Amino acid sequence: MAGHSQFKNIMHRKGAQDARRARQFAKVIREITVAARSGLPDAAANPRLRAALVAARQMNMPKDTIDRAVRKAAGASASDDYVEVRYEGYGPGGAAVIVEALTDNRNRTASDVRAAFSKHGGTLGEPNSVAFLFTRLGAIRYAEGVASEDEMLEAAIEAGADEATKDEAEGHEVTCEVESYFAVCDALEARFGPAESAAIAWRPAMRVGLDEKGGAAMLRLIEALEDNDDVQSVHTNYDLPDAAEPSD
Repeated sequence: MAGHSQFKNIMHRKGAQDARRARQFAKVIREITVAARSGLPDAAANPRLRAALVAARQMNMPKDTIDRAVRKAAGASASDDYVEVRYEGYGPGGAAVIVEALTDNRNRTASDVRAAFSKHGGTLGEPNSVAFLFTRLGAIRYAEGVASEDEMLEAAIEAGADEATKDEAEGHEVTCEVESYFAVCDALEARFGPAESAAIAWRPAMRVGLDEKGGAAMLRLIEALEDNDDVQSVHTNYDLPDAAEPSD
């Protein structure tokens, strides 16, 4: 029976991983749809679509799946439209949370996000209630071996970026204003090849420390939000203790 239980546990974990991967694929496909409909269905002429395709490749989405998503988006009807919405609030312990979503039903998404905040000890706020605690910027990451620190800094300056830093664990990070994000991405890709990751993100201007209990509750809130099909990204300003882990 012990072996049977272990097999069931392994299958349960694999099923959860497969479901999470499917959700991630669905979110990127939704972004591809919106990007393709917001401009030309040609990545060379559509920076947002180009960024969405980079995100798809980063999660090893099959090329035929990507191509099919672009073709479908190009021929999508008006009923397939998604709107971009942002929710802001506070999580357990007072940490700020920004939730970005793409939805075809604002009421459903707002209700689901509000329920997740309420269930996990948070409070959904008004628009712009926490955005002032973050800086909106473009963040592009490259592996450490792609270039020396000086080479990356020089390339970043030439591309119009604001800053380039190097971390032994995470490699190079180049940050820039949102308005110059796509131009910086293109310039760096031309010199160093595709980035490991590239995104427009909310970077905390200040952080809120949480104790172990608050940290575990925050992780549960983030997990609940990310499990929502409409939610594309979640940004917070918490500092999490190493011991904090979400409970089953």
